[in-house]
Amino acid sequence: MAEETAAKKLKTSPVIGTHNGHFHADEALAVYLLRLLPTYASSPLVRTRDPAQLETCHTVVDVGGVYDPATNRYDHHQRTFSTTFPQHETKLSSAGLVYMHFGHAIIAQHMSLPKDHPDVALLYEKLYTDFIEAIDANDNGISVYDPAAVSAANLEKRFKDAPPGEPQDEDSLFGRASTLIGNVFTRKLHQASNSWIPARATVGEAYKSRTDIHPSGRIIVLPKGGVPWKEHLYNFEKEASGGEEIDSANQVYYVLYPESEAEDSKWRVQCVSESESSFVSRKPLPEAWRGVRDQDLDGLIASESEKAGQEQLPAGAIFVHASGFIGGHKTRAGAMAMAVRSLDQ
Repeated sequence: MAEETAAKKLKTSPVIGTHNGHFHADEALAVYLLRLLPTYASSPLVRTRDPAQLETCHTVVDVGGVYDPATNRYDHHQRTFSTTFPQHETKLSSAGLVYMHFGHAIIAQHMSLPKDHPDVALLYEKLYTDFIEAIDANDNGISVYDPAAVSAANLEKRFKDAPPGEPQDEDSLFGRASTLIGNVFTRKLHQASNSWIPARATVGEAYKSRTDIHPSGRIIVLPKGGVPWKEHLYNFEKEASGGEEIDSANQVYYVLYPESEAEDSKWRVQCVSESESSFVSRKPLPEAWRGVRDQDLDGLIASESEKAGQEQLPAGAIFVHASGFIGGHKTRAGAMAMAVRSLDQ
């Protein structure tokens, strides 16, 4: 009975078609993405360039010379093809085409959310930008690096391409390649839905309440450590500025968070860099504190406060990095005091 049910399911599952011969990452990923959906989960794959055979397939990717979602045709090789993902400039490959049309459904299914849920829309854009677009670019001959700049720098490939090996079963190799690249996508989807989305909510709440923490709005406090906050913080700052450029009035200088979940956890005060890829802090911790630790740091801060007629900071300073991008204190109150004092330096 079980064998009959399996056979019946195989017959009723829509057949996916792609070309045979050498293959690329885009169609390998496109097939994997389709099979993530219940409709295609058991779909057999036909690899051929025979138009008559392709005509019998329910869905065809990367071959056939037709892009028509109404008939489930997703090729991008025709001269007239110029479709891009919304708000992007890279021409789509078969991976991008399948993702553009089925990505919302794939993400919604993974997260058990409606397709029109805001979190689905966020991940739809993020996964394309962070992963799928690179597949599209590679298949369309867009270099990772500017060839002219590489040549001008006198850089050369260190290793030559490996010599061709023994002939192998290409259908079997395609299946392995599809699983390999598909697993990368699945891992990214899992990480984004289970870590990136919750982190966005955490950072969003901290950014929204920053003026409750300090009137300047330059300090945010995260309730726990290990939150990937940088990308989210820059995004919230851009949203607050109403555009791509971040208004300096909306910039945060310091992010505070505990080192662990323990009640007596030490706290960190980390400077926000000028951009996500920069090592230059918007406002480093004071130069005089840098590279100083423990009692020496406590004594230095106390001496500075006394000379300036300022209120003494809580004892328990642990360190300030030599570059001034991060420091530590035994308590949240102490870390906050270090951040507030740094604002005026």
